[in-house]
Amino acid sequence: MKDDPPLPSLAKLDEKLRAAEAKRRKTKTRSEIQGQGLGFALRIGVEIVAALIVGVGIGLLLDWWLGTKPWFLLLFFVLGAAAGFMNVFRVVGGLGGQVGYRKAERPEDEASDSPGGNGGPDSRRDG
Repeated sequence: MKDDPPLPSLAKLDEKLRAAEAKRRKTKTRSEIQGQGLGFALRIGVEIVAALIVGVGIGLLLDWWLGTKPWFLLLFFVLGAAAGFMNVFRVVGGLGGQVGYRKAERPEDEASDSPGGNGGPDSRRDG
């Protein structure tokens, strides 16, 4: 009995299950989309809070070391808040690089705007 081939109904069921699984993998479910949004919101919150904690920590240490309470705390709180908002701005804008970096423009756009556009390193085209 162990060597008997599977029943035809089981083979059809297995085929249907594989097709359904493949279809499910191709489409994102609503919970996956919501999970991505929740992860993005959590990242924004962590960016702000982490920058504030670092700023306040540095301010407290400098105030304790130099005896200038509360001036460095206030200064680094403001700097930490600014850094947190800059990080959030970069994340939301999709820049991702370091501060001051922009997304790279396509070389074709720069070559068409330049007056000569004759063989410089920026006028190369792929293809």
